[in-house]
Amino acid sequence: MHSPDSESPPRARRHWYAIATLIVAGEAIFFLPFVIARVFRPTLLEVFGLSNWQLGMAFSAYGITAMLSYFPGGPLADRFAARTLMSIALASTAAGGLVMAAIPDLNTFILLYAFWGLTTVLVFWAALIRATRSWGGQDMQGRAFGFLDGGRGLVAAIIGSLAVAIFAALLPADLETSTLAQRGEAFRHVILLFTAVTFLTALLVWCVLPDEETTTVVTNDQSAWEGIRYVARLPTVWLQAAIIVCAYVGYKGLDDVSLYAKEALGFDEVSAAYASTISMWVRPPAAIITGWIADRYRVTSVTCWAFIAMLLGSLVAASGVIQMGMTALFFATILTTSAAIFALRGLYFSIMREGNIPFVYTGSAVGLVSAIGYTPEVFMGPLMGFLLDRSPGAIGHQQVFAVIAVFSLIGLAATLWYQRLSAPTLTPKTEGS
Repeated sequence: MHSPDSESPPRARRHWYAIATLIVAGEAIFFLPFVIARVFRPTLLEVFGLSNWQLGMAFSAYGITAMLSYFPGGPLADRFAARTLMSIALASTAAGGLVMAAIPDLNTFILLYAFWGLTTVLVFWAALIRATRSWGGQDMQGRAFGFLDGGRGLVAAIIGSLAVAIFAALLPADLETSTLAQRGEAFRHVILLFTAVTFLTALLVWCVLPDEETTTVVTNDQSAWEGIRYVARLPTVWLQAAIIVCAYVGYKGLDDVSLYAKEALGFDEVSAAYASTISMWVRPPAAIITGWIADRYRVTSVTCWAFIAMLLGSLVAASGVIQMGMTALFFATILTTSAAIFALRGLYFSIMREGNIPFVYTGSAVGLVSAIGYTPEVFMGPLMGFLLDRSPGAIGHQQVFAVIAVFSLIGLAATLWYQRLSAPTLTPKTEGS
């Protein structure tokens, strides 16, 4: 796919329609598994009768299924069009939302998350990344992935804020008088809202993305496995996986924001949900601005600065200096840490070109680095649940951010190593046509 800057106006408009659709789809696929849990974590725990550890086990079930799906999902994306794969994934994920809206028991809840690990990863994730890399062409990799993650953040913030407003409107004016049944019914309406949006996005993808948005270049199983063998020999691929692990630990840590606000600062459930939503509003400018900067400077250099900011923010949160009543310091810390984390999310796939990973094997590379890079989906949920349940109150939250600080240091080291291994002269011919 050519860069939109080089196209005629009608074709350029189709390019922008394509990236807009990829943005909406890239976030809608995760509304049900993650956005609900992030924004409404205290309410979800109460309505479903879960402990932090049990919710962590559901996330772990998702992570295990997703980790097993990333690897075969890569070659799949190199063979089939993004429109087909993404539409199927979105519709299947929406079907799971109907199960969630029934407020199932714990075993069904865990199985549902395992199912979502298949729908969101096996047939969706690598196709999304490959289509985005193709859209960016030779000169807009930073902007392509910055638009993708920043735009996804904007979609999440809008839908998240709307969901909180609907949830609040469905509850009594005095939240203290609301019953568990009232909160459960209001929460069920929120789940159905996310379900409807996810299904409508499947229709949008099918109608807007033409088949050629993902150019099928791998035509048989042998060549697909050749791609995996090729990228597995690149040291930069393994370092990219390590970078994603560290950045994603920070991202998963943001699931704690609403509960942190409630338990450590005394926020009520709606205010805690709004605190998490404010964190989500940082994502669009952080990812988009960082993407523009990365196209003008070395992507890995910008990535290093993002890890440094993530380290500083998480150290403040872990230090215990934030006490009840220090709302300004709490928000300053959360916003700084969130900005760094979302900047990293907009960068960690755009470094593929700097590492000279051939476009033809993008799906295979994405499958391999994602299988490793997203392992925090497996261990961060149970780890956070263990820390929070073992040390109730502010101490458990400080320990969560201490874990993020450690991974920030590791991510910084991996990025510096990646930078040293990357060729000083990039080869544009390896990028999307």
